[in-house]
Amino acid sequence: MRPTRALSSFAPPVCAAALALAAPGFAAAHNAPPDFAELADRLVPSVVNISTSQQAQAGGAPRMPPGSPFEEFFRDYFERRGEDRERQERRPAPRANSLGSGFVVDAEGYIVTNNHVIADATEITVTFADGEALPATLVGRDPKTDVAVLKVEPESPLSPVVWGDSDTARVGNWAVAIGNPFGLGNTVTAGIVSARARDINSGPFDDFIQTDASINRGNSGGPLFDLEGRVIGINTAIYSPSGGSVGIGFAVPSNLARNVVAQLRQFGETRRGWLGVRIQTVTEDLAESLGLDEAAGALVASVTADSPAAEAGVEAGDVILRFDGKEVGTMRRLPRIVAETGIGEAVQVVLWRDGREVDVEVTVGRLDEGEVRAAALTPEEPEEEPPAIGEVPALGLTLSALTDEIRGEFEIGGDAEGVMVVDVDAASDAAEKGLQPGDIIVEVGQEEVATPADVAAKIERHRAEEKNTVLLLVDRKGDVLFVGVRLLAG
Repeated sequence: MRPTRALSSFAPPVCAAALALAAPGFAAAHNAPPDFAELADRLVPSVVNISTSQQAQAGGAPRMPPGSPFEEFFRDYFERRGEDRERQERRPAPRANSLGSGFVVDAEGYIVTNNHVIADATEITVTFADGEALPATLVGRDPKTDVAVLKVEPESPLSPVVWGDSDTARVGNWAVAIGNPFGLGNTVTAGIVSARARDINSGPFDDFIQTDASINRGNSGGPLFDLEGRVIGINTAIYSPSGGSVGIGFAVPSNLARNVVAQLRQFGETRRGWLGVRIQTVTEDLAESLGLDEAAGALVASVTADSPAAEAGVEAGDVILRFDGKEVGTMRRLPRIVAETGIGEAVQVVLWRDGREVDVEVTVGRLDEGEVRAAALTPEEPEEEPPAIGEVPALGLTLSALTDEIRGEFEIGGDAEGVMVVDVDAASDAAEKGLQPGDIIVEVGQEEVATPADVAAKIERHRAEEKNTVLLLVDRKGDVLFVGVRLLAG
């Protein structure tokens, strides 16, 4: 055996014991087990393989275009074999199969998985760790969170898992995934919670737990456990250029999934709360414009007429800081909080308005009712105004009143109000924030404007109050949003 030569540029190997000595109490503090065998023995019976069949499009004999030189050849070929076209078309269509994972949440046979695992399935089969296979029926599914509930009829009670509190899962905590990768059967992998509150643009309630526990195709719908064996997530997606695990997997948090599962079991559908506001992120510039100490909360860009928010007195320009006692740290947090609030429940909402906190009470509506509700507007005929174009150097904008000529040129309806942007200084903060010709400034500093002179006067007032940023409410082809713009020196 050749001797191993130590290289001075590399540190010698460090064993686990040395690490424990170097950091006393590290292993104990993190409760790291010597292995996951006992945990796996206890949990594997609760994790199932889910196979589905979907009816594919009916096949048949190859069809040749009329007049094709091969048409007669193929017809003779199938007739010689005793299979004419009519018999071919009556042949049962082939089935497409897919595999996924799931887990038992009730001894009576309720099983949770991903919606995409059972989507379009005509047959669903659940196979347990001991090889027993049972047909399953769909209880309910929710595409927005990618959660589905199935039901099997077992001869004896099953071993359900226990839901955990995903909000207590910290980055760096151990996580154990059990599932059915590549159809191999139950497989146990371990890693850590890599990140929290990931938004992967899969739906309106994205709040994924990211883990480096190995997750591959077929793991979808399987559970993500903590070291106590409690489910903290449902493994749902992976990021992978190759299709295999690269250490980036995503799980629906248990605190989101558990409420969805309960509603699917009770109603066969989800019944989410509805507020009736359109919101946007509070940026640093917007926070400064609104007088907030930090960029937090959800800025209300518009309020739906006759909605719970409108009836409670919520206004465009308000920032929702707290909803039903829960902090709205970011805009993305609010939809989930509202959705999980009971329909018809009266809750306290804390708003930021005119530089101070305002409390209102909102009676939460049902989301499905609000999604199709729209306000019917009957615009009044606008008064004829003389052309009025002016520059506002502090904003780097050239503005125009909404005259008939401007409305016609930019195809603006008679119900639109405000001041038209006709030119933007490329060196201005307004240009950097995306303002462009055709935008309509509806409000400056949460006050309505109708002429360039109105805008200029409000900017001067901001300067007199030594404010460096102004809040603009902008209408861009019907899409209303707030923009915080820094004033140019002058």
